[in-house]
Amino acid sequence: MTEPRHFLTVDDLSQPELLSVLDRAEEYRTAVANDEDHHELAGQTLGMLFQKPSTRTRVSFETGMTQLGGHAVFLGKDDIQLGRGEPLKDTARTLSRYVDGVMARLFEHENVEILAEYADVPVVNGLTDDAHPCQILADLLTIRQQFGDLEDVSATWIGDGNNVAQSFVLGCAIADIDLTVATPPEHTVDDAVLERAAELGAEPETTTDPVEAVAGTDVVYTDVWVSMGQEDEREIRLRRFDGFQVNQELLSNAPEAVVMHCLPAHRGEEVTDTVLEGDRSIVFDQAENRLHAQKALLVELLGDD
Repeated sequence: MTEPRHFLTVDDLSQPELLSVLDRAEEYRTAVANDEDHHELAGQTLGMLFQKPSTRTRVSFETGMTQLGGHAVFLGKDDIQLGRGEPLKDTARTLSRYVDGVMARLFEHENVEILAEYADVPVVNGLTDDAHPCQILADLLTIRQQFGDLEDVSATWIGDGNNVAQSFVLGCAIADIDLTVATPPEHTVDDAVLERAAELGAEPETTTDPVEAVAGTDVVYTDVWVSMGQEDEREIRLRRFDGFQVNQELLSNAPEAVVMHCLPAHRGEEVTDTVLEGDRSIVFDQAENRLHAQKALLVELLGDD
């Protein structure tokens, strides 16, 4: 039996594989716009395992499987035995007998690794506390659509060095995007992620100065300062992130930059409503591209060669 191919972090794809997924995603985007059928996964089923709530992840994967001619099954933590203490390794082996692939949106990254270790079908990381690789596929697709290519593009991450930031660091490394990361000193990207980026041939610049970071950049990307499970840290986080808001004043230092956010946004905290609704915002293109990029990924993992 062939070993399944998993997608747990964005660097599970090589650069040629990543670009191939983006090419296919663009084809699917065109197909949807032209109402063209593309049923490459006809008859296949994706099990979708959720510990965390979701809007974009659930709807994009479920819609994507439908458009590909397949089927998706939502599995909330209280809907299956996992919520009653069944070990993940048992869940993985059982689901493998029913479905053709598993997408999991979990808290601890170790748990998606356990799923992958014991599953006999491909496992896709729909988000963990350490990584959000599917979001980055959509982000890179959006950047390429905006600039025509990924070469000679510069990007700046502003805010928390969270799971999206860490995956964006690796995605930019694979795509050869020149990246600067600006975070408060208490919320930097993990050193291990920067080391992995270095192994991919990239050395993103890191700073604690958001104004310096955005100067002349093409893309300004931010995310919430208080993620799910961090609500008890809210007040201290808001103090630490003072000065890191993406607003018109900050963007005056990057007059040509577009603005990205993976959503949901806390308007008035990490980004202002004016910026998010402004003509430089491409956040809803990002959201749409979750659908196209994930369909391309699913076909890469589940489709026939």
